[in-house]
Amino acid sequence: MALLLTTTTITKRRLLSSKILIDHNSLSLSSSSLINRFHASSRCTYSTTTPITKSGSDEEKQVLFHLDTKEQQTLPTNNKAADGEVIIPPNIGILTLNRPNAANAFSQRMVSELRAVLDQIRFQENDVRCVVLTSSSSKVFSAGADLKERSSMTQDEAGDFVSQLRGTFDDIANLPMPVVAAIEGVAVGGGLEMALAADIRVAGSLARFGLPETSLAIIPGAGGTQRLPRLIGTARAKELIFTGRRIDADTALQYGLIQHKVKAGISLPIALSIAQEIAKNGPLAIRAAKQAIDVGMEASDLSEGMSIERECYSTIIPTNDRLEGLNAFREGRTAVYTGK
Repeated sequence: MALLLTTTTITKRRLLSSKILIDHNSLSLSSSSLINRFHASSRCTYSTTTPITKSGSDEEKQVLFHLDTKEQQTLPTNNKAADGEVIIPPNIGILTLNRPNAANAFSQRMVSELRAVLDQIRFQENDVRCVVLTSSSSKVFSAGADLKERSSMTQDEAGDFVSQLRGTFDDIANLPMPVVAAIEGVAVGGGLEMALAADIRVAGSLARFGLPETSLAIIPGAGGTQRLPRLIGTARAKELIFTGRRIDADTALQYGLIQHKVKAGISLPIALSIAQEIAKNGPLAIRAAKQAIDVGMEASDLSEGMSIERECYSTIIPTNDRLEGLNAFREGRTAVYTGK
């Protein structure tokens, strides 16, 4: 069966929805089109009644989420290098893959739970200034799709599942706040594709990365063929995908796949430290900067990208946070940003 690609198919993007308002009339036609796609429909469905909670037993959940908006807390961890617990600053959301006995393989249930957590993050997005992705296991971030479950699916069911997984990772990439991935152990297949959806990646020295799908006579289907070459370059991405080769943390750092290589076992504390640096800054400015970068990278040329930056900057001018930043600088004190 021939594969037909239309212009609509090629150009259709899933870009994040945002509360930042932009004057489309001041943009060129192409820039306006990019902004429209940036505000395009998202797979996230917003709950209007359900706040972020931790109901039920954590041991029964395959995806955990922790958030405190008032004060820092400590969170138990299996990470011995972190002395059994890590300090969680306020307004930092911790999303944890919690299926260690199955190498955090993405089952239908796990994807469903992950999508529900993302919905909840969007519901309280004003309280979440940064999200950290991590694993409850020090040996594996995620081994990708649950191939045992996949083997029992029909062709249509397998296609639908991959589509759901792709959309879920798009939702991670499209969160308005920054996302930092803390990676220990194996991140292959869908596990690497999930990490690629983050804005920043921190990896322990024993981490391993790869997209082995071609060894199974398929291709990466949840963003790997698109996000990896944009991150490390086309030639390197092709070599990794064509060969199915795994690379270590040193090579991943050299390629630019990860931004930080740290001692094995401490990727989560380091990721939280980065998240805390981000969270102390103006949240509206952070979101506008992410929007300007993400949409600008889709622009046809630098001039169009500069137009997008100008429009994103203009949304910050009337905010209380901007005035608070100026006043705090003048008075020699730490700014207290409220996201208004």
